[in-house]
Amino acid sequence: MTDLTVFQRNIASLLPDTDLKFYEPMSRHTSFRIGGEAEVMAFPKTCEELASVLKVSVILDTKPAILGAGTNILAPDEGVPGLVICLKDCLSGMELLDGDRIRVMAGVTMTRAAVFAAGNGLSGLEFAHGIPGSIGGGVYMNAGAYGGEIKDICESVDVMDMAGNVRTLTCDQMEFSYRHSILEEQEGIVVRAVFRLEKKPEAQIRERMKELQGKRSASQPLDLPSAGSAFKRPVGAYAAALIDQAGLKGYRVGGAAISEKHAGFAVNLGGATAADMRKLLEQVSDIVFEKSGIRLEPEVRIW
Repeated sequence: MTDLTVFQRNIASLLPDTDLKFYEPMSRHTSFRIGGEAEVMAFPKTCEELASVLKVSVILDTKPAILGAGTNILAPDEGVPGLVICLKDCLSGMELLDGDRIRVMAGVTMTRAAVFAAGNGLSGLEFAHGIPGSIGGGVYMNAGAYGGEIKDICESVDVMDMAGNVRTLTCDQMEFSYRHSILEEQEGIVVRAVFRLEKKPEAQIRERMKELQGKRSASQPLDLPSAGSAFKRPVGAYAAALIDQAGLKGYRVGGAAISEKHAGFAVNLGGATAADMRKLLEQVSDIVFEKSGIRLEPEVRIW
């Protein structure tokens, strides 16, 4: 058995009732299937437990990394020292508040939330069906697809600070913009969000979700590990089109490549390392800039 570090022993003694994993491969928790071991990964099941984990992180003088479904993360090959807090399937639960509002916990996937809304005859989350990320991550980065974004339906967000205190931010206070929220500048963890939706026939909503899923399956490389769109949409252009025009479909660095099916996706062909993927993104950005004068910025969060 691998010896435990001092940090691992300390956190285990301070959080005896929390689900902790030591030397947990990040590759098991990221859609790229890339990443070395996290020294400690915690799986808090409630907001109260999350608050306890955060307070212990302060005591141990470590800044935790927050992980949702890991669908927009490139984790380092060398692993992550200290603490990673995983919220997917931990902070779970959804509820119908009244006629057209639902409250969703951060660890619920976007797809599950969309299905829940549809089951209650509520429209507005159809775009999220098929997005594999969590509600927490989706709110944090204002996720969107097919003309819809979190900002269009978000009423309020409950955010926990590093001391375990929760405050409620309105949609305006979240300062949503393209793939951005105020939480990128202000420290805080999304624990739940309230969405205001629109009543429509369930059959109509499910038909729209089926239509969008068909579009995803036809155009995206869903059979290979990826993190969705690799680059943000530049002003006045589209990343996939620029990459395609630069002749980069299939461009490869080690086990990482630009998808032959959709130029906006970087995929793991098998055995790709984080170093491979970083080099791929850097080189593609450089080549596109040389050919078009437009600099592509990664949408993928590089840890």
